[in-house]
Amino acid sequence: MFNHSFIFSPGTWQGEGKITLNMVEEDLFFNTQWAVQNKDFAGKVSCAQEIQIQGLSENMRNELSFYDFQNKIFSVDMENQNVGRIVGTGVYDDQMIAWEFRNNDMHFEGYETYYLQPDGSYHMKGEYVTSDQFRTQIEARLWLRSNEAPAEDESADGEEE
Repeated sequence: MFNHSFIFSPGTWQGEGKITLNMVEEDLFFNTQWAVQNKDFAGKVSCAQEIQIQGLSENMRNELSFYDFQNKIFSVDMENQNVGRIVGTGVYDDQMIAWEFRNNDMHFEGYETYYLQPDGSYHMKGEYVTSDQFRTQIEARLWLRSNEAPAEDESADGEEE
């Protein structure tokens, strides 16, 4: 069995990091929050990710669904206002969760990799590129929000580290 809580267990994750755009000279710092839901009856995990870039008034929101978990691979859908809906593939092992989006009609490709840290947090690296060569590099740290209490209908599943 693996030790991942991110994506595989419901909860709220928060994070901070930096975004580097190839068209902008300075790094953009951001905060993020993930709301990870329980798996539904079909085994699909729905997540909402909010991103607040410092200096910008409008948040970015991504809706993600993770499903078809088998043999350490899975499928992922991501939808947001800028890109629309894209479908990708993911992999995971004991120390890492990653997914990528490639060869889609949106001409938008990229990946995100989350490395499990000894304290249960994750170090994230990602990169996205558009057909017109706008490149976005992302680096962040995510951790489970510690003041979170389980909802009434949730029970502990014994996957603590």
